[in-house]
Amino acid sequence: MTVLTQTQIDAFWRDGVLTVENAVSPDQLAAMREEFEGWIEESRAHQNDYGETMDGRARFSVEPGHSAETPALRRVQSPEEVSDVFLNTMRTAQTVDMVADLIGPNLRFHHGKVNSKQPGAATEIKFHQDFSFQPMTNDDLITALLFVDDVTLENGPLEVVPGTHKGPLYSHWHNGQFTGAVSDDVLNTHKDDIVQCTGKAGSVCLMHSSLLHGSAPNLSDQPRTLYIATYYAEDAIELSANHLPSRHTHELVRGVETGRVRCSSYEMEIPEKPTSTSFFDQQAETA
Repeated sequence: MTVLTQTQIDAFWRDGVLTVENAVSPDQLAAMREEFEGWIEESRAHQNDYGETMDGRARFSVEPGHSAETPALRRVQSPEEVSDVFLNTMRTAQTVDMVADLIGPNLRFHHGKVNSKQPGAATEIKFHQDFSFQPMTNDDLITALLFVDDVTLENGPLEVVPGTHKGPLYSHWHNGQFTGAVSDDVLNTHKDDIVQCTGKAGSVCLMHSSLLHGSAPNLSDQPRTLYIATYYAEDAIELSANHLPSRHTHELVRGVETGRVRCSSYEMEIPEKPTSTSFFDQQAETA
């Protein structure tokens, strides 16, 4: 039984993005909020990034200017490894069934993270395509961005260019450096087509991995927190090192193992794995 309507499925494949309300239960939403608020309180005791992921990088990333008085926790990498709340959401939320409606019944988990923009946060995400960070044998790879807070036009919403998932994979390398972003020339070509994705807490934005997207700073007095989980078709295999590995990476979350691999035709430059927890630093180094 499908969760999405045929109209919604058609809209996703037309635009490369779809926002759906009430994607998690009220209990799941409340539990994620409580867990993240606890991490914010914990971050007050730290001046810099802290914690450790399975490959030795920091799990908790704080924005420049973070302090005990004004905490600015901006990233929790692989929260599923340290939180039963997020692990349960990753495995059982209705969002997973929505992804199955789009790319088939057999799904694996790729990676997860919490991205947050606290009030006044200056963090800006330059426009990029996720697939350029994580090439696989086919591109049936979808990111589910769960709105833990209300997402408004003022608090740094996701910005997308509908339809660009059908176009080229743009270079994220410039002058011999992996910048984690497309060039200004590419962005200028699409600047008039940018759309903001907003919605109530508990909504999900489903996004194709090749869609061109970014986000603006949070200019409001309200937080904007997302739980971001990426899923892929079971018959896809990674072609470069996973840039955000987790002990749950490749876990089968829906369907069965087929023992098959499916390939699509494309070309791209091999990405560079970030040395820090995320690509925030990669983009900042080229600002």
